[in-house]
Amino acid sequence: MTNKQIDNRAAKLKSLKAKIAELEEQAEIIETELKADMEEKETEELNTGNFIIRWKMIISNRFDSKALKAALPEIYSQYTKQSESRRFSVA
Repeated sequence: MTNKQIDNRAAKLKSLKAKIAELEEQAEIIETELKADMEEKETEELNTGNFIIRWKMIISNRFDSKALKAALPEIYSQYTKQSESRRFSVA
């Protein structure tokens, strides 16, 4: 691939990511409006006939690794493992 082709693809990628961000922002606005309407109606579920919209409280239990590290650092270090990943970015 030539530098010109790479530049074109990078520019297209940045443009598409900007469009995705804009669409996600628009979706977030609509979601916020729906949630506000559900709060106003004091309901966790709306059935419009075409859609069932749910916004329910979910309770979950998660492991607090920061608290374990602070309280028992030696045990924390015994059960941690290193992971490797790669980050892709276009600047």
